[in-house]
Amino acid sequence: MDSYRHLCAAALFAAVSLSAQPPQGMGGRGGPQSENLRQAGQLFREGKTSEALAAVKKDLESNPNSQQAAAMLDNLGATADARKVFQRVIDAATEPAAKANAQRGMAMSYAFDGDCRNTVKYEQMVIAYWQTQEQAQPQNAFYQEGEMANEAARVCIDSGDLETAEQWYRKGTEFGLKEPEPKRNPASLWNFRLEHALGRLAARRGNKAEAAKHVAAARKILDGDSAMAAQQERFYPYLVGYVALYTGDFKTAETEFTKMLSLPGNTNDPFMICLLGMTYERMGNQAKADETYRKAAAALSPNGHNPPAAFARPFLRKKLAI
Repeated sequence: MDSYRHLCAAALFAAVSLSAQPPQGMGGRGGPQSENLRQAGQLFREGKTSEALAAVKKDLESNPNSQQAAAMLDNLGATADARKVFQRVIDAATEPAAKANAQRGMAMSYAFDGDCRNTVKYEQMVIAYWQTQEQAQPQNAFYQEGEMANEAARVCIDSGDLETAEQWYRKGTEFGLKEPEPKRNPASLWNFRLEHALGRLAARRGNKAEAAKHVAAARKILDGDSAMAAQQERFYPYLVGYVALYTGDFKTAETEFTKMLSLPGNTNDPFMICLLGMTYERMGNQAKADETYRKAAAALSPNGHNPPAAFARPFLRKKLAI
């Protein structure tokens, strides 16, 4: 879910419960790609996995600490090799921000294996870095602490560890609400995120009535802050559809997910497309499910290194044998 700061301050942004971008002040894993990685990306899109993997490994011969290469290894299913790269970067880091950035990469690498425990372990290290920045850049630091906690929680709910997911969604809200004045993100943003998460968790636990309460609370928060809602409204059909999917109302899930995917910012989200495919599958329409899964696979980037990619890539590998 997008940050309110786009609307009010044009400052930094990292996605909410869906995915987060490299935090401001930490750098990222972007930058120009080498020829080997460009070639690997093209091979990846063509479905030539072994050739893509060979190109990535060739790149690592000349740049053994390439986090771009490590991210691509995760997407290719070579997660153990990816973590060797991230560990080298962590060990070699001389600046705390660079080390935290690599630790976040390590957290996402574990996410590709559905490893909630180790994702949380490394996200906690990133949070510890941001805690050292609370005096120097308080608005940014508390926001990023909340983002990293939510990112860990997202991986945990997707991997089925609901108790740990709830713990870290609540921690994320606590961190975010500590942001001092002048706030770049209102309390309503964090409260909406938490209700959204609690609604999904209740649905996963089969508690339809509890989920409905959180859906209503999320709707009330959106209606009470139009500025925040301008950025967050696109995530409401995701919540309603998710609750419907996991409580057996597949027709509502289909309607809401279709609406969700029609909204700007959602169209090419592979995780969201997977949710619609899961709905068709549970409705007994396997042909439509497979078609939708293929659309999700086409939306995946060989460089995606966030919770949506971490869920969708191995999920689609199993569903489509890719």
